[in-house]
Amino acid sequence: MSEAVNGLPPSSKLRDDQIGRLTDKYFWRTKETVGRFGDRRVTYAVFMRRPVLFTPRLMVDWLQGVARERGVEFDLKLCFEEGDRVGGGEPLVYISGSFYHLVDLETLYLQLLGAPCVAAYNAYVMCCDLPKTAFIAFDARHCAGSEMAELMAYAASVGSKAAQKHAGAVGFIGNATDATAHYFGADKGLGTMPHALIGYAGSTLRAAEMFHETFPEENLTVLIDYYGQEVSDSLAVCRRFPELAAAGRLSVRVDTHGGRFVEGLDTQASYEVLERHSPMAVKQYRTEHELKYLVGTGVSAASIFHLRERLDAAGFNRVKIVASSGFGTTKCEVMASVSAPIDVVGTGSYLPENWAETYATADIVAYDDEPVVKVGREFLLERS
Repeated sequence: MSEAVNGLPPSSKLRDDQIGRLTDKYFWRTKETVGRFGDRRVTYAVFMRRPVLFTPRLMVDWLQGVARERGVEFDLKLCFEEGDRVGGGEPLVYISGSFYHLVDLETLYLQLLGAPCVAAYNAYVMCCDLPKTAFIAFDARHCAGSEMAELMAYAASVGSKAAQKHAGAVGFIGNATDATAHYFGADKGLGTMPHALIGYAGSTLRAAEMFHETFPEENLTVLIDYYGQEVSDSLAVCRRFPELAAAGRLSVRVDTHGGRFVEGLDTQASYEVLERHSPMAVKQYRTEHELKYLVGTGVSAASIFHLRERLDAAGFNRVKIVASSGFGTTKCEVMASVSAPIDVVGTGSYLPENWAETYATADIVAYDDEPVVKVGREFLLERS
């Protein structure tokens, strides 16, 4: 499970007697005041300021667990189904119940809602842009602890299912850790080798051999950028494992960093590759970032076309290309615009970039079922 904070478990696992230490102090003091002067029934409206995909499950499960522990009931009116697109300012959920028992929970249930809603939206957009490409969630290493990793894995699964529903996308086929694999309908995470194993082995080919000897029944995905020989090492691995290559059980993963070109490319060669496969790609306006994703250093569209050309020319047309390194919404959109031949994307870049956009807000909109809301938030009042 997630790490403890000052001896406490994460908010999604908190017991009732631990909540007071992690909630905002003014909520705890309000709880003490209400306990002295008398409880009232209240209704909270929760909203976000940007378009999101609705991901309420972890928040709902936690609120229901707290209610059971306290021997009370909270009425939760979800305004949308899980995975629905929601506009900025639209109420996501109405939460009704005892003011005394709800007031100290706001800090913690908002933590379980805001960031997943944004991450799910990003994952959805990426999967819709590349509907024929499979995705693997590489979020855990980018998260601030395993509770965040759980939130992000859940978000990716919601975004993926929405893209499958609306765009017929392949979506996310799994993730990198066992702990959150269940969100993708699996028992364990996916993954073969990091760069560290290649350095340990002394060559890309030897790392592939060592992995295959250790896990002979597993499909083989080999990182190919460690020595800057993406094409040469890919072909060497394919020639060493021709049966796996012919059976479609061999993949090469290109993760080249942005400090250099993939083997065999430079700026001019990258333009030439792209001209062969998508001649209109650079004849329209492109931002600097878009041009980098098309013909620049690192994992560009040109580099993927180039690698695909070389694999096919050598007879390895069933070997899959796994692409990683910065595949967020913009990069996926650019890759889609030229139909880059990517079989799988490994990414954690659906995580929110602007954390301020993840802030969910809760306002009371009724006391004892009488509509009351602070000035300027009338749009949150329930409509009959």
